[in-house]
Amino acid sequence: MIRLTGIERTFAVGDEMVHALRGVSLELAQGEYVSIMGPSGSGKSTLLNVIGLLDRPNAGTYELDGRDVTGLSDDELARVRREKMGFVFQFFHLVPRLSAEQNIELPMVLAGIAPAERKTRLDRLLADYGLADRARHRPEQLSGGQCQRVAIARAMSMGPHVILADEPTGNLDRHTGQEVMAVLERLHQGGGTLVLVTHDPEIGSRAHRRLRMTDGAIVADEPSSQFKPGLPPESPANRPPGSRGAAA
Repeated sequence: MIRLTGIERTFAVGDEMVHALRGVSLELAQGEYVSIMGPSGSGKSTLLNVIGLLDRPNAGTYELDGRDVTGLSDDELARVRREKMGFVFQFFHLVPRLSAEQNIELPMVLAGIAPAERKTRLDRLLADYGLADRARHRPEQLSGGQCQRVAIARAMSMGPHVILADEPTGNLDRHTGQEVMAVLERLHQGGGTLVLVTHDPEIGSRAHRRLRMTDGAIVADEPSSQFKPGLPPESPANRPPGSRGAAA
């Protein structure tokens, strides 16, 4: 589904060139659950941004669903992101003046989806993420966990195949972070590909495949024996120990 080959990303910082990614090659299959870990400055977020088509590599190729997307125009990249990617960030990035339901609806408005279809999706998302009674609250009136659920619902509003999460629990207390991870993992169990960046070893260890980065390179790729790529993500063989699958 996703194939990166020889990806390089450099940034000019003053008179220096910083190598954020050094010859990264990586394949991600549909339905995988992958964590990316490593010290600050190791290239984790840069790699996630390249995977999410938010950043362009200086060298290398990126194939998505068999198509080379490396040289697409900005407009084409935006369309592919809108159709295939969902993003969840540490700091939510909600529009302060919009209500929860308006924040969730925003990508659908920008995509030109008809009002009736938007309402159908919005009602389902509000129900799925336990936000129906907070639909008209603005972000300042919501808890951190509720804001992150709004952000996840917004990310899912276009039905993405890939969910990319950058430190999704980093701004939350432990209990709320566990709740947010449960929401993300239910999305994965429903068939989505989940890729997350985290500094938290406990969060990272929940993934079925773990990448570790140092100095812009992947130095470890550790598939878990729990994950069987030949089976669907919701298969009992691919559920974490003790899991009974997605909650109703």
